[in-house]
Amino acid sequence: MIHIGRPVMIAGVLLVAGMTRPAHAFDLTGAWSTNPELCGHIFTRKGNEVIFSELSDLYGSGFVIDGTRIQGKAANCTITSRKQDGDLITLSATCATSIMKQNAEFSVRVVNDSTIARLFPDIPNMAVSYSRCKP
Repeated sequence: MIHIGRPVMIAGVLLVAGMTRPAHAFDLTGAWSTNPELCGHIFTRKGNEVIFSELSDLYGSGFVIDGTRIQGKAANCTITSRKQDGDLITLSATCATSIMKQNAEFSVRVVNDSTIARLFPDIPNMAVSYSRCKP
C-alpha cells in the first residue's frame, strides 16, 4: 500500500477541482448605453445589425460589441487581445476614425451581468457606467 502525505493529497484534490471548474469569461457582446432607458433612442436595427440612430448623440453615449468588433459613434475598433482577471477586463484594440488609425487599450470592471464600468487608468477614481441594452 502506498502512503500519500496529506499535503500531496490536498494538492491533488485542488488540482482536479480546478481542472473540472469551467472558466467563465464575461460576454461583452451587445449594445451598451450610458442610460438603459434610452437604448431605443441611441440604437436602432438595420436587418440583423444594431447601429447608432441618426440622433443618438442627443440621448447619450454607447457602443456595440460584436465578436472582435467594437463600434462607437466616432470610431470602429477591432479587438486584438483580451485579458480577464476576475471582474477586470482589459481589451487591446486597433481603432479607426474618419481621419486616423491608432492602437488603444480599454479597461472595464464587471459590476453585474448587465452593467460594466469603463475605467480610465490615467484618471484615478474615474469610471463611466454602461448598461447592456435589451435586444
